[in-house]
Amino acid sequence: MAVPDFQSLMLPLLRIGSDGKERSLAEARALLAVELKLSEADQAELLPSGQQSRFSNRVAWAKVYLQQAGLLDSPRRGHFRVSDRGHELLKDPPAGIDIKFLEQFPEFADFRNRKVLPGGKAPTPTPGDDGSETPEEALEAAHVQMTTSLATEVLDRVKVGTSAFFERLVVELLLKMGYGGSRTDAGQAVGKSGDEGIDGVISEDRLGLDVVYLQAKKWDSTVGRPEIQKFVGALHGRRAKKGVFITTGSFSAEASAYVEHIDPKVALIDGRRLAELMIAFEVGVATARTYHVKRVDSDYFDEG
Repeated sequence: MAVPDFQSLMLPLLRIGSDGKERSLAEARALLAVELKLSEADQAELLPSGQQSRFSNRVAWAKVYLQQAGLLDSPRRGHFRVSDRGHELLKDPPAGIDIKFLEQFPEFADFRNRKVLPGGKAPTPTPGDDGSETPEEALEAAHVQMTTSLATEVLDRVKVGTSAFFERLVVELLLKMGYGGSRTDAGQAVGKSGDEGIDGVISEDRLGLDVVYLQAKKWDSTVGRPEIQKFVGALHGRRAKKGVFITTGSFSAEASAYVEHIDPKVALIDGRRLAELMIAFEVGVATARTYHVKRVDSDYFDEG
């Protein structure tokens, strides 16, 4: 089954501590996984950032919310035990615990409704209140949505640009990705082909120990298998082992399937992937603002 949302994990997490023992979050996750019949794949599913599993993130936030409501105590980092209030609640447990249920506790209501923080700063919003997302999930989902929208805008700009601009863009991107050595070397290696595209041979590393044959086409249409076969033929003619075909359009399913079973190795970069690489390597985009997500430095508070 899929990992439940973090509110649905609150009551099961509280019940795990009903025996009065102090438990680690790692122990809690193991017990919850068994109770909820989560597969290894369910437990291993990562957040979009790839930094943490969705299951670990949701269990951690279930603990935070229960702790804010005074139902759990946290005696030390990464551990918890049920508080006196939590034990009282478990004597006659509700059908479920969610944010609305927790708002009956003054400490949690204060946590949720605090309007001004020390220094006059507004509090950080608590997204995910519909129960579907933790704050990290909401933040990462918003980042994915904004990046997707940005990629669309970037690709639109590339498509309306001139062929000369496209050539400079590809050279700049290859340099940012570590190909081509110097700008002069890359610019000389990648030349115009005359059909709204560029092609050439570029160094794969700064020492020029290996080369990659490149073809890039500023097309709106779909690139089919025949075009890729011509490209592969050119690779064979140059005895090239690696090739990259870039287009502002897309590749047909037949073209994508074809390159999976051939030698030399060929990478296909369509318009969407091109825009994503431009964003990742900061070509044609600039950082608008930066948010720092911080955590407690436990070592600072450890007096030894």
